Formats: sequence, C-alpha cells, structure tokens
Amino acid sequence: MTEATTDVPYAIRVSGLSHFYGERQAVRDLDFQIREGEVFALLGPNGGGKTTLFRVLSTLIPCQQGDVKLLGFDLRTQAPEVRRRIGVVFQAPSLDKKLTVAENIRHQAALYGVTGKQLRDRQRAMMEQLGITDRANELTETLSGGLRRRVELAKGMIHQPRLLLLDEPSTGLDPGARADLWQYLVRLRDESGVTIILTTHLLDEAERADRIAILDEGTIVALGQPDELRASIGGDMITIEAEDADALAFAIQQHFSIKAAVVAGRIRLELPEAGTWVATLVEQFSDQIQSVTLAKPTLEDVFIRKTGHRFWHEKEKVA
Repeated sequence: MTEATTDVPYAIRVSGLSHFYGERQAVRDLDFQIREGEVFALLGPNGGGKTTLFRVLSTLIPCQQGDVKLLGFDLRTQAPEVRRRIGVVFQAPSLDKKLTVAENIRHQAALYGVTGKQLRDRQRAMMEQLGITDRANELTETLSGGLRRRVELAKGMIHQPRLLLLDEPSTGLDPGARADLWQYLVRLRDESGVTIILTTHLLDEAERADRIAILDEGTIVALGQPDELRASIGGDMITIEAEDADALAFAIQQHFSIKAAVVAGRIRLELPEAGTWVATLVEQFSDQIQSVTLAKPTLEDVFIRKTGHRFWHEKEKVA
C-alpha cells in the first residue's frame, strides 16, 4: 500500500482550489487547512460553494485546479488511498430500507474488507455508542429520521476512518436528535481523535464547531473559531427600524460620523459600548425611529459584515 507523502499535523491542506461547471465558477482559489482532531464546519447559504467543496474533498468529483492533500495524500494522484481512510455521510439517505440495521452496516463493512470477528466487535461497539443496539434486527424503513441518521453514521465509521465528512448532517432531524448527533460527534473527536468536517446552512449548528469557514459565492469570506469571528465585529449590534431607513441612516452618519448600513430595510450599527448609544439615538431621532434592538454579534452579523447582504436574502447594497 502506498504511504503518505508527508507526515503533517493537518488532516487537510487546500491551496488554490477552484472548480468550474462549464463557465460557472463554483469555488474560487480556496486556501485553508484543517487540523487533525478538530470539528470543522463549512457554513454558507445555498450556492455558496460548500457542496462543491464537499464533493471534491470526498473524491466524488476531481480536483480541477489547485492542490488538495487529505491525511498527507495527494487528492489528484492518490485518491484510492484517501478513500480507504475517510468516512462519508451524505445528505441524501444511503440506507437500503429493505435491509435491517445490522445488514446495512455489514454490507458497508464488506466494501472495506472488514469481516469476521473484527466486524462483529466493531459493529457491537458502534451500535452501543450510537444507541441502536436494540434496533439491530429492525428494517431501516421503520426507523425515525434521527435513528436512520445514526445508522448512516455507523456505516460511515465501521471501517474506523481518520477523517469523517458529513453533508448537512442535521437535515430532517428534530432538536433532540440533533443534540444526540452532536454529542456523538464530540465524543468521537475527543475519544478517537477523528477529524470531522461538515457542511451546514444552519448558523446555530456551525456554532458548535471548533472552527468555521464561512463561504459565499465560492470564496471563504471568514475563517476562525466562533468566538473569534463574533469578536471581529468589534462591538454590539444596534438594529433600527424606520419608515425611511435610507434617509435615517444618512442622517445618523452625518450627525455622529459613524457608519450606518441598511440591510434588508433595517439600519445596522456596529458600535463598542453600543448600549450607551441607544438612548442617544432615540433622543436625537425619536420622530423617525420605530424600534431599536440591541444584541450581541452573531455569525450572521459576521456574514453581513463580510458580504454586505443577509445570509438568506438576495444581495443588497450596504450604505
């Protein structure tokens, strides 16, 4: 078996990665690294490029431009070696509904040459960890969405990969099932040192990751720990509703010499000690302000700061 070309402290290194669908560029000159043993979230709205990036990393589509190394192996020349060492759980269900839980796991294990006592030991341990031991002989078509997701995870982990790729793992799960999923992922990271990469469009889910790459239009617009990204705002957020937001934003900028952005018809101010500004703004513009909200920065605020538009809306010009 071919050995990795280098022994690096990173599970993934990406340099200059671009991908095209015809003339449309889906990802643009991406550069980032993912450390071994961390949970890394690719966060972005639909069309942001995270799905294409996931497909490249999971070897579903070839690397067109740039260099990608997974676990020290070159994705262009050593894709078979990469596939042996990664586990992939897709957004679309991959279970055979007419097979039992145990049968689905055994068929997946066979693809990686895991058989006999090794299979029995791993399957027992995996099902215990995921809380599906009592469901072993049930057809997967009878299971709830949360339980099916657990079986998908068991399939993805039965060959004990060092790197687990999850595409929108919370799709179709209720809050309780999502909490159970994350409890397992954190345990997997802490106890087995598995590197976990997931795509998501859920801001609260990305908050649980060790680090986040926020994507928009195929580029990484922000990268870091959740707390670091929120701290980059540099203050709290004031949101103002007014009948004529553009006119009021202009007036605020002129009177106080501070930046006032209009996003989705609301005025947004990023200010240190923002709480002291609320009374000042209301006093000065009481006849124009309809409501004022003060809040700590969120990941959506980071996204707006970097892109000039809201996470789930079409682009809008920021004043």
